[in-house]
Amino acid sequence: MLFIIFAAILPRSTTDVKFDIPELNGDNYKVWKERMLLQLGWLDIDYAIRKDEPPKVTKESTKESIDLYEKWEKSNRLSIMFIKTRMCASIRGSVDQHTKVKDLIKAIDEQFATSDKALASTLIMQFSSLRLTETKGVHDYIMRMRDIAAQLNTLEVTMSDSFFVHFILCTLPPKYAPF
Repeated sequence: MLFIIFAAILPRSTTDVKFDIPELNGDNYKVWKERMLLQLGWLDIDYAIRKDEPPKVTKESTKESIDLYEKWEKSNRLSIMFIKTRMCASIRGSVDQHTKVKDLIKAIDEQFATSDKALASTLIMQFSSLRLTETKGVHDYIMRMRDIAAQLNTLEVTMSDSFFVHFILCTLPPKYAPF
């Protein structure tokens, strides 16, 4: 009986598994990339991302080297097509045309590197200007500050725990301050 339940739940093949890959639109790059790489790996077409291009096929090529090149070429072609299907038109047009998936991913990474800096700057401004309001309460205020600090940490902008605690305590209104 248990086998029947699992058989109904589990996918029949790797192509039956679909990850929710959002369309890359500029403000969701990290989630998009993580899910894209996971889906490409799950579909087993990430070979060209993991391995360098093998030597081109020549008349002297062995069967093994021909098979390896064909595997790489198929992975490269399908990965590029799949990636482009999950990008909005404006981003797809702004990324140079690439024939290798590694180059395409690198170009996308470079395009969004400046976005991370802008996001970090925005988050720092939010962190430093956020104040407790009577309607939200201390708990919500601290949770919002922790969320901003966690987002900054993922962008490699770290702050010590002691600074974090002292900053929050110093920004609390006098009636909530423990000192």
